[in-house]
Amino acid sequence: MMNTKHDILDFIEKLSAMSTSTLTMKDRVDIFNQLSDLSSTIVGLDHPVLNVKLVSTSQVQDNDYNPNAVAPPEFRLLKHSIKKDGLTMPIVVGRKRDEEGYVIIDGYHRTKIIKNDLAVNASLANYIPVVILDRSLDDRISSSIRHNMARGAHQVELTASLVVKLKEMAWTNEDIGKELGMDNDEVLRMQQITGLAEAFKNQSFSNAWE
Repeated sequence: MMNTKHDILDFIEKLSAMSTSTLTMKDRVDIFNQLSDLSSTIVGLDHPVLNVKLVSTSQVQDNDYNPNAVAPPEFRLLKHSIKKDGLTMPIVVGRKRDEEGYVIIDGYHRTKIIKNDLAVNASLANYIPVVILDRSLDDRISSSIRHNMARGAHQVELTASLVVKLKEMAWTNEDIGKELGMDNDEVLRMQQITGLAEAFKNQSFSNAWE
């Protein structure tokens, strides 16, 4: 274990002097991921983006609750941007609980391009840069919604359905509102949109929804 600044810098210098031509891509990826772990530990700041990992495209799976849809022109623009500028943001994923692999929390459309566009896929050697959040299913859902809502890119109907799913997981309206940045009236409104108005017929709404 390297314990001093000198040890770490010496290790990096020796590593950079190695001929990468003698290493397989898997070897290079393993080294990159270990260095990312090391760098994150050294800087000591608790943000996932400071520890980017490369994982095989086969390990990254879609979720079934993404409330963000991109129209064809915007999707084409996203693909063009990745091809011209490269991938500038990692995909946010959660670790699957009962099996190998990861589920997308944010970055569904970028992942789709990486997997399906041959040129983009080849440029990343069939790997995807990710940051990994250790989240349960309900926390992954709320994280996806927060990412989408922060960009102003979410569909009301799908978000409403997700609110209902969280309710089915025994989340209270207060918990949902806190996690998704909604007030109580908004949470109730989301449930109304899904056709559950009868269940909430005794709830009153503020003027904000009139």
